Amino acid sequence: MKRLRTIMTLVTVVILSSITTLTFNACSSDDDGTTTTSEDENEEIINDADFEATDWTTETHSKDADPNFEEVFEDNTVKRIDIVIESSRWESMLDDMTDLYGPFGSGNGSFSDDDEDPIFMPAEVFYKDIEWYRVGVRFKGNSSLASSWASGILKLSLKLDFDEFEDDYPQIDNQRFYGFKKLSLKNNYNDKSQLREKVAGDVFRNAGLVGSHTAFYTVYIDHGDGPIYFGLYTMVEEVDDTVIDTQFSDNDGNLYKPDGDAASFAYGTYDEDEFVKKTNEDDADFSDVESLYTYLNSNTRTTDPATWRANLESVLDTDVFLKYLATNTVIQNWDTYGRMTHNYYLYNDEDTNKLNWIPWDNNEALQTGNMGGALALDFSGLNSAEWPLIGYLYADDVYKAQYNSYVQEVIDGAFNVNTIQAQYAAYADLIEPYVTAEIDGYSFLNSSSEFQSAVNTLNAHAASRATAVNSYLNGQ
Repeated sequence: MKRLRTIMTLVTVVILSSITTLTFNACSSDDDGTTTTSEDENEEIINDADFEATDWTTETHSKDADPNFEEVFEDNTVKRIDIVIESSRWESMLDDMTDLYGPFGSGNGSFSDDDEDPIFMPAEVFYKDIEWYRVGVRFKGNSSLASSWASGILKLSLKLDFDEFEDDYPQIDNQRFYGFKKLSLKNNYNDKSQLREKVAGDVFRNAGLVGSHTAFYTVYIDHGDGPIYFGLYTMVEEVDDTVIDTQFSDNDGNLYKPDGDAASFAYGTYDEDEFVKKTNEDDADFSDVESLYTYLNSNTRTTDPATWRANLESVLDTDVFLKYLATNTVIQNWDTYGRMTHNYYLYNDEDTNKLNWIPWDNNEALQTGNMGGALALDFSGLNSAEWPLIGYLYADDVYKAQYNSYVQEVIDGAFNVNTIQAQYAAYADLIEPYVTAEIDGYSFLNSSSEFQSAVNTLNAHAASRATAVNSYLNGQ
């Protein structure tokens, strides 16, 4: 349905373009050096699909190149990416947002009633003076997208799909960006430090978990009147693209992005429609997640714990989940499982035939948070029946001991207070010029001083978590 909607919108734009044509006029300089456009000189009329991908090389554009993580996800620099989109297409994207979320700047943050993603439109992407052609670009996000739009801030998160429109433009068949098909540009919503998405992603991966690479980028968009600085973004590697392809031995297993009541794994909530498949979409086999429901909620949990654990471990990599749970709880990340029924992936690793937990969307991490706040280290107040993957495992002595050992490991390693504060300092120095240069209407900062204040809050948070962990473990 979403693809059909995208195609219909594109067809409309292309038809209009072919009727009126796109006119590119030769430019000439006046005596004062300014550039003017002459409608009479060297008028060139071209069709939207009539172009040659002159910048195409195997390393930069081809599917045959391995993902170049050193180029795309370099930690210690801020890179620039430019998006150039025809003005009518940009207006179509904005009109679509109005249909989904209401008028721009309305202040009500209403959500879409039809659960549709914003539409893709083709645009040109430029990086280091190299062009990528007819790249699919759309706005992305859930509450962050609705809230940013309602607030009148055009610094919206973006998704790039480099061969989304390959059927319409054969020149870009299997186009990649240094080996990446898809990338997300996160707008660092609700984060005046603009560090949380990046640092949380680092912590998960440094803890030994599968997770997305991240990097800082400045984003400029030209939708008809020259490039506009949209602000500092965090580039995030897509799980259903290179994460499963490079961090597992293959990418042939079922990948799910759960969203909805069923994503809680609570008894009686199972619903295949809420386990959205990102691979093997045409395969109706959901037996892996269905078995996880069955084993997790089995009565053997209390009558025969050893059998319960054995059955659970036959379908879920409990070691991975417990390490994730320890990491997520130590750093405090509330906008995910335990409070919200979204923001994680499950991947069935065909080497083990077990589901692996993969974190996603970490911009709300590294703070106490909303919706009751981040979970306590001992999960006090958690309703185990509502969140059985946490409550039932923590109530089991074997799994609780394993969880506690990972809590200690995380605070000693990936989230060691001295290490993480040094990382905050380095990243803050790196991005400060780009954050404080953001402009009104394209920034969540009210003043440049809010940036350093937010960094100070992160440093204090890291110290407080070390104290909290020590108190928790000493009480066990």
